[in-house]
Amino acid sequence: MDATTFEPAMRRALELAARGPAQGVNPRVGCVILSPAGEIIAEGWHRGAGTAHAEVDALAQLPNGASRGATAVVTLEPCNHTGRTGPCSEALISAGVARVVFGTDDPGARSRGGADRLRAAGVELIGGVLHEEIEGFLADWLFAERHLRPFTTLKWAASLDGRTAAADGSSRWITGPVARERVHEQRAAADAILVGTGTVLADDPSLTARCADGALREHQPVPVVVGLREIPDEAALRRHPQSLIALRTRELGEALHELQQRGIRSLYVEGGPTLASALVAAGLVDEYAIFLAPTLIGGPRTATLDLGVGSIDEQRRLELRSVERLGDDLLITARPVGHADEPGT
Repeated sequence: MDATTFEPAMRRALELAARGPAQGVNPRVGCVILSPAGEIIAEGWHRGAGTAHAEVDALAQLPNGASRGATAVVTLEPCNHTGRTGPCSEALISAGVARVVFGTDDPGARSRGGADRLRAAGVELIGGVLHEEIEGFLADWLFAERHLRPFTTLKWAASLDGRTAAADGSSRWITGPVARERVHEQRAAADAILVGTGTVLADDPSLTARCADGALREHQPVPVVVGLREIPDEAALRRHPQSLIALRTRELGEALHELQQRGIRSLYVEGGPTLASALVAAGLVDEYAIFLAPTLIGGPRTATLDLGVGSIDEQRRLELRSVERLGDDLLITARPVGHADEPGT
């Protein structure tokens, strides 16, 4: 049967998937069960960690035996993992489903393999239906699963000569109110916001996402601090609406992996030049959000330090994605040349 036959049902499954939570360890997945005649007889979606997966949720809507010979249309390859719930592949086999249509493969190290299990049980498999749309819908989760770390955006605000602060350390404000409002929009769009202990001790940031009037935005990024120094009990970020994650390590790859394991899919970095440079040097930055103000400051307070570039041949080339004017300032969005498999493409 032609895969395009199932596109309307897959679009409905994608609509159902969008009802699930956008953050967390598990992906947003939707499922539609079709009768042998092609009619929708059940629908389901995943409502968050610990709840029934989309396939099981849909099957639960049917009386015993009603799914025998049916087709399950699901946005993501059925899982093959036993965690808080059993594997969806086994549930579909037990239900007597004759065909499974899915949008994209499950890249999870523990959850993948459902298609192989279904095929071995004699279930017909059709993959790749609305593949590009579903890859875009699941982009942040897929990136985190494929790379075992969050998609990481590094932000800084600087003068045209690359300074992020004056010689005395003062930096409020280099950019204007329109640019600052965009920063808070970007914070609110991220699962978590990362700084180093040096920034906490020097600036005592709140790490919240705020509106222009100072009110908190609806979604708040989880505050994350990396480093070995102690965070004071009176630090502003301890009053953050989300619980603080303190990673006492200098190994950034391990730190980002731990965040991925905690369900952090997108990370916004606002640390100082030490943290920024370490992330760049380690190849852990997926996107740059650079705010430039039409001013000159001079002095030693640069946006980055040593990046491991010894000669011009080793420079880290970036691909410009956009240049946007925000009041008197510019926002330059760029990604490493050759970077692939990332959200927003």
